[in-house]
Amino acid sequence: QVQLVESGGGLVQAGGSLRLSCSASGRTFSRYAMGWFRQGPGKKREKVAAISWSGDNTYYTDSVKGRFTISRDNAKLTVDLQMNSLKPEDTAVYYCAADPRNLIAVSAFEYWGHGIQVTVSS
Repeated sequence: QVQLVESGGGLVQAGGSLRLSCSASGRTFSRYAMGWFRQGPGKKREKVAAISWSGDNTYYTDSVKGRFTISRDNAKLTVDLQMNSLKPEDTAVYYCAADPRNLIAVSAFEYWGHGIQVTVSS
């Protein structure tokens, strides 16, 4: 199995930055697509960003384009999400997820971390 552990969350003022990191273990990591999802208070979970196994293809939801950057280091088995210009509406629990089929479709993400809180104050 694949285990995913998120780190780097916390409380930040609007306009500030945070960097989330996801560490993977258990199975081959380099050929998995990886993604970050979030679920805010009273909201459905949404896909925020994703990256293919090679790192050549990325996806961002419209609300974070230009502010968030997803990256991966297959040698270190980590996936990061750099979040800049944070807004109160970014407040959510953020989840790291892995897609062993490299499809980057929501339904293809099979393995999940437990989530980490990001709170942006206004």
